[in-house]
Amino acid sequence: MSIATELASRIHATDYDALPDAAIRAAKVGLLDTIGVTLAGCQEPAARFAAQAAGEAPGPALIFGSSRHARALDAALINGTASHALDFDDCNNTLGGHPSAPILPALLALAEEIGASGRDTLAAYVIGFEVETRIARGVHFHHYEKGWHPTATLGVFGAAAASAKLMRLAPEQIATALSIAASFSSGVKANFGTMVKPLHVGHCSRNGLFAALLAREGFDAGAQAFEHKQGFLNVFNGAGNYDAGKIVAGWGEPYDIVSPGIAIKQYPCCGSTHPALDVMLELVQRHELRPENVTRIDSYTHKRRLEHTNRPDPQSALDAKFSVQYCLARALAHGKVMIDHFEGDAHRDPAIRALLPKIHAAAYTEAQFPADNHFGAEIRITLAGGGIVAGKIDQPHGRTSANPLPAEMLKAKFDNCAARALPPDAVARAYETIQRFERLANVRELTGALLVPEAQRKRVSA
Repeated sequence: MSIATELASRIHATDYDALPDAAIRAAKVGLLDTIGVTLAGCQEPAARFAAQAAGEAPGPALIFGSSRHARALDAALINGTASHALDFDDCNNTLGGHPSAPILPALLALAEEIGASGRDTLAAYVIGFEVETRIARGVHFHHYEKGWHPTATLGVFGAAAASAKLMRLAPEQIATALSIAASFSSGVKANFGTMVKPLHVGHCSRNGLFAALLAREGFDAGAQAFEHKQGFLNVFNGAGNYDAGKIVAGWGEPYDIVSPGIAIKQYPCCGSTHPALDVMLELVQRHELRPENVTRIDSYTHKRRLEHTNRPDPQSALDAKFSVQYCLARALAHGKVMIDHFEGDAHRDPAIRALLPKIHAAAYTEAQFPADNHFGAEIRITLAGGGIVAGKIDQPHGRTSANPLPAEMLKAKFDNCAARALPPDAVARAYETIQRFERLANVRELTGALLVPEAQRKRVSA
C-alpha cells in the first residue's frame, strides 16, 4: 500500500465524532487566530497585488476585508496570501512552519461554496493539520535545513487533505489528491523577507484545493508520488534523508493539533525571533532599560533559526520581519513590538537604525542549551556603566499546548487584528460567531459576519 493510500484511508475514516474535545478546542483557537491575522493582512501590498493579478472573476467565496466574492480557488490564493502577509499567523514545532494558513483559506472558501457546516469544516481542518505534520515527521529537519519552506511545501498536502475530506471524496480520490499535491509542492527560503513568502501560502492553499477538485473530477496521478525513486521524498530530501515510516505511524496519537499543538504568535514578525524577543522584553521591563543606557546587546538563538534572521541591515519592511537585530531594537526602544513597526518606511527610522550596530546575533552552543532544544534564546545586555544584565528562555510563550496563551490574550490579538478591517460591531459579531463555530449549520453565517461593505471598508482603513 502506498503512502498516499495509507494516508487516504486514515483521512476517510476520521470524522468529527472521532476527534477528542481537545482537538476541537485547539481548532477553534487556530480558526480565531487565522481569521484575525487574515483580516489584518488583507490590505497589505502582497494581498492586494495577488487580488489584482487574480482578476475579477465573481464567485461564492468572500475576499476578506471586502464585499467582493470570487471563485473558491481565487479566494484561497488571495486570503491565503493575506493570512501570512504580516507573518503573524500561528506556528507548529512539528511542521517547522505555519500550519493553519495553508489550510483554512482553502477550506473556508470551499465551505462557503458548498454550504458546509462548521462541524464538518472543523473536522477537515484537524485532519489537514494532521496530514501536513505527519509528512513533516518523515522529512524533518533535513527538509527545513535544505532550504524548503515547509509551510508551503508541506502545507499543500494539508490543504489538499482538508479539502478532499470536506467534499467527502472516496479513499482512492483522496489518495489521488495527495499525489497531485506532490507535484504542486514548492517554496524556497531564499524568498523570505519579500512578498513571495506570503505568496507561498496563498499559492499552496489554492493548489491544495485545486488538487482535491481535480481528484473529484476524475483526474489521475502517480500512485507512488511520495515513495517513487523520483517522487516527493527522494526529490525534495534525497535518499537516506527521510523516514517514510514516521508519516503513516501514530495517526492521532495524539493529534498534532493537540500536542505539541498550535503556537500563537505574540509579535507580527518571524517566529524565529520570538524567543529572543520574549527575553528582551522581560529584561527591558524588569530593568527599565532605555536605548541610551545600553552599549551592546548579544542575542543567542539556534543556528537553524539564525540562518534566516541574522539580518543586521534590513532593507524593507518585510526584510525587517526577519531581522532579529531590528526586532530587538524595537523591543528596546518601545518595550513592545507592533504591526506598525513593520509598515511603510518604519524600518528606516533613524533612532532604530542607530541601535542596529549595537546588536550582535550568534548561534547558541550546547553549553547554553541542550542539543535537542531548537527554540531557546539568551540575551546579554551590556550597560553604559559597564554592568551586564542577562536572561534566557527555553521556548517562547505560547509555543506549545503545554504553555498556551490565555483566552484574554487570544481575544485581544483577534480584536486588534480584526479592527484593521472591520468596524467594532462587526469585530464583536465575528468573535461571537467563531466561538460557536461547531454549531453553525452553514459556514456562510461566519463569512457573512466578515463581509465589509465598501463604504465601511474606507472608514476603517482611513
